[in-house]
Amino acid sequence: MSEPVIVLGAGPAGLAAAACLKRRGVEPLVLEAGPSVASSWRRHYARLRLHTVKQQSHLPGMPFPRELPRYPARADVVAYLEAYAARFEIAPRAGETATRVRADGEGLVVETARGAYAARAVVVATGQNRVPNADALADQARFAGTLVHASSYVDGAPFAGKRVLVVGAGNTGAELALDLLEHGARPTLAVRSPVNVVPRDFLGMPTQLTSIRLLSRLPRAVADLIGRLVGWLAFGNLARLGFGRPALGPLSAIERRGRIPILDVGTIAAVKRGAIAVRAGVARLTEGGAVFVDGAEEAFDAVVLATGYRPGLEALVDVPGALDGGGLPRDPLGGGAHANLFFVGYRTVATGHLREIGREAEAVARILARSRV
Repeated sequence: MSEPVIVLGAGPAGLAAAACLKRRGVEPLVLEAGPSVASSWRRHYARLRLHTVKQQSHLPGMPFPRELPRYPARADVVAYLEAYAARFEIAPRAGETATRVRADGEGLVVETARGAYAARAVVVATGQNRVPNADALADQARFAGTLVHASSYVDGAPFAGKRVLVVGAGNTGAELALDLLEHGARPTLAVRSPVNVVPRDFLGMPTQLTSIRLLSRLPRAVADLIGRLVGWLAFGNLARLGFGRPALGPLSAIERRGRIPILDVGTIAAVKRGAIAVRAGVARLTEGGAVFVDGAEEAFDAVVLATGYRPGLEALVDVPGALDGGGLPRDPLGGGAHANLFFVGYRTVATGHLREIGREAEAVARILARSRV
């Protein structure tokens, strides 16, 4: 017997898709690889907070509690997702890892370690950050100190008093450098290529709201100019601090390269006072430290790889033409390589990832409800 709709993932995207479907009279089967809802959020580092305001980050049909701060903490988000699943009576089959999604005529088949499920439609919502990037640094095996990927990092307590190199100057790398400092470590941030940096809040206004209300309505060149100006007014010349000057402005970098700017929550101030060092990209590791591309060499006790994540859809979606050359969905709302294959949560936008998830989930649910799967 075929399931009408299978949703893969019980994180924010999967829960939003399931709730929107249920509200339109479609009862989906939700499969979750982890032991519970919000499995990935439970594994994030302890210091993490949303970079987007709670009023624009809730899922469809249920706002964040009023008493929470503007930027909810990791534990707040986990509690919210648990409450969201309870509110909409979403009970995923936990520990059910999907290994392959393939076409079967007009329908689809989801293969898991436990068996196979036939479905009229599948919504893939396994997350942008499902697979840690495992790209190794040159001579990484030579390093004799502690080396961890950010996916295994909890907090800076184990690194107190140690010289720690953080490789990767995205939001995760910038925050982990600050977290290490706050736990008594001596962090250095390696910046391989120029990166846009904007304040999370400017003149009391969250950057996300500025993007939604103003920048998204302006010509891209004008929006980029304003974004650069805000960064300069907030921080001064970041190139002098080692962050360079990107060829693309903040909005264009998101649209054309999927690269979110650093939304600063204190790292730049720590760099300015000399508490966090900034170095060029890493050329190679040594037994006791690192050599940088500018030829400088330093000793480190530990290295944290904040080298990012990827969706890993190539290993999951076995439907020819469904993914583009970068491994992202060509047609998130169906109608492409397979009319009944949908994706939620894989677009990178300036106006907020969780906000975009809600909009995509509503759109998918509308289509599937109309098709009466």
